[in-house]
This record gives sequence, structure tokens and C-alpha cells, in this order.
Amino acid sequence: MDRFGLCRALVAAGVPAASYEIADCSGGHRAADRYFLEGHDGDWAVGVHERGTHEVFERFADEDEACRWIYDRLIAESSAPAPASEAPADPGCDSEALQRQADEELEQALAELRRRAREEPQEEPDEQPGEGP
Repeated sequence: MDRFGLCRALVAAGVPAASYEIADCSGGHRAADRYFLEGHDGDWAVGVHERGTHEVFERFADEDEACRWIYDRLIAESSAPAPASEAPADPGCDSEALQRQADEELEQALAELRRRAREEPQEEPDEQPGEGP
């Protein structure tokens, strides 16, 4: 999958365009907190823009792997049912209220993703032969 296929797949899956930013793909209003995918010279980075910061979660040498990583996260988050207490009381509520709710849900999901990343054991780089402390 390339980034253009990723854009089409996210639209088809109903993932709100405000929740992601993908290099060279058009989109409307961007949420303050959103996932991103960007590439430079064959290096693909995925992560989040959150409260003015740019945090890279993973880097890939392959565009397909980067696209699949971000697709999996966005699909998992968008398909998770919201608890009944967080559902809008009025289905006809204004767009600003819906945007605030979407921003809050994205912030909660990103916080959970960061918490999981901190809890996962970090792999130590293998020492190269001939290198020593």
C-alpha cells in the first residue's frame, strides 16, 4: 500500500480526515491532535502531532509498512465502540461539539498508545563484532 492507497482506504473505512495527516494527500480541517505519516528520501516516519509537538513513534524504510502501521492504529481506534456515557446525547448536536468530542477521544487514544509504548520492553541494539565497551 502506498500513501495514496492509504488515504482511499481510510476514507472508505469512515475514519475522520481530521484525525490524520498524510504526506501529499489532501484533507480538510486537521485536529490539533492527529496521527501523521511523512516520508523523506525513503525514510517513512509515523507518529502524532499533539498539542504543538511532533512525536515520531516509528520509522520505516518501506512505505507499505508505514502505511499499514498507521492504518491499523486508525482503524482500531475508529472501530472501538464509545461507552454509552460518552455518546452525544443529541444526535443533531452542532459540529463544534462533535469536533470537541472527536478531539477528546483522539487524545485519550493517543495517551493509551503512549502508555503502552512505555510499558513495552525496548530491544537492545546488537553489538557489532569487534566492538566493545
